[in-house]
Amino acid sequence: MGNRLLQEARKFVNLAKKADTSNKPEALSRAKNAISSAYANSTIAEERQLQELQNELENIK
Repeated sequence: MGNRLLQEARKFVNLAKKADTSNKPEALSRAKNAISSAYANSTIAEERQLQELQNELENIK
């Protein structure tokens, strides 16, 4: 099944990428929170994936 929080983080990052200008700040905030939550119980491999998601967020600001 995998880490549910990692899956949610991935989903929120994708939503942030697609968000229009008026929704972008909220979408970015949700994505950042989801990534932070996912770090708590993640493996080293999952942490690498979360770092990639963080990098994606930085690129869409």
